[in-house]
Amino acid sequence: MREKYTNINDLNINRGKLELVTTNSRIMNWLDLMVKGIFSGAVVVIASEIAKKSAVFGALITSIPLISVLSLTWLYEDTKDTAQVADFAESILWLVLPSTLLFILLPYLLRQGWSFENSMITGITATILAYGVGIFLASNYITSN
Repeated sequence: MREKYTNINDLNINRGKLELVTTNSRIMNWLDLMVKGIFSGAVVVIASEIAKKSAVFGALITSIPLISVLSLTWLYEDTKDTAQVADFAESILWLVLPSTLLFILLPYLLRQGWSFENSMITGITATILAYGVGIFLASNYITSN
């Protein structure tokens, strides 16, 4: 009897177990990613459309940590690893703080007469620098059990 050898690309290590990945499971993985992407993108479109009618309600939808909640949910559903979800949630906290710099600088600079483009570039640059500090703090102070 002749053994059938499997291509190494068809093997996957999942939670310490070696599994054979079939074409159907690859299609399902892509389908799963597409559904997540479409759903997440729809949230952004809805928020921006509502913001056209009401800045406050658009901001409300955007300020709800919906992307964080979705990401935490997708991570848990994919891994069932609560320690990884806890680390991710704590990392989000460390990085939400620097992101507020954009929302402080942008309206201030626009009200000072700066152009939208220059205000946005300045806000994004300051936020990137603040993210560097946040990433440093998160990577040095967050430990997994």
